[in-house]
Parts: sequence; structure tokens; C-alpha cells
Amino acid sequence: MSFDVTTLVYDDKGLVPCIAQAAGTGEVLMMAWMNAEAVEKTLETRRVTYWSRSRQAFWVKGETSGHTQRLVELRVDCDRDCLLAIVEQEGPACHTNRRSCFYTGVETGEEVELSRPMV
Repeated sequence: MSFDVTTLVYDDKGLVPCIAQAAGTGEVLMMAWMNAEAVEKTLETRRVTYWSRSRQAFWVKGETSGHTQRLVELRVDCDRDCLLAIVEQEGPACHTNRRSCFYTGVETGEEVELSRPMV
């Protein structure tokens, strides 16, 4: 069965959230947005491509930082309104130079920094 990006459920801006997860470990690295063309580019090139809402432009992960994501597998959730990109991450995934964007925990009502920058 071939995959058709038009079968995904996009928001009113034509975007779908995509969670990046590390291949092998299952670690959640980040969440970003994709439009249909970003999904197609990701599948074609195996380089994860997102849509930057602030710049209104495509963003190939690692294009400027060198912290690339190579697509291993793309999964679609049951409602077809969220994607899971299983990736091989080179370097930090977060723009703060941490492995994961999810480096802040909330414990007993207080924020706790769970990891320091890698670089």
C-alpha cells in the first residue's frame, strides 16, 4: 500500500505535528511541524525536513548546525493527525544544544533542569 500525504489530518494552517524519537533508545528528542511537502521531502531524501512557522520556510534538521536527523522510519498515529519520525540523531536535537528538547521536568510543582547542554 502506498502512502498518500493527503490522507493526513492537517490543522487549519496545513500543518501536522511530528515527534522525533531516537532509533534504538526510544528517547523523545523534539517536536516540530510538517506540511505535506515537508513530509514528502523527508520521505524522498531521508533527511528530516520540517516547516518553520516563524520563518515560513522549510527547515532541514541540521542544515546549519550539523545536528542532522536521518529518517529510519516514519509512523502515522491512529487519528492520522500526528507523525512519529524515528531518527538517527547526530549531535544535540535541541537548539539549546541539549540531546532532547524535553530537558525540563516538573517535580512537586517546581521546574527541574534534567540535562545540561552537550556543547
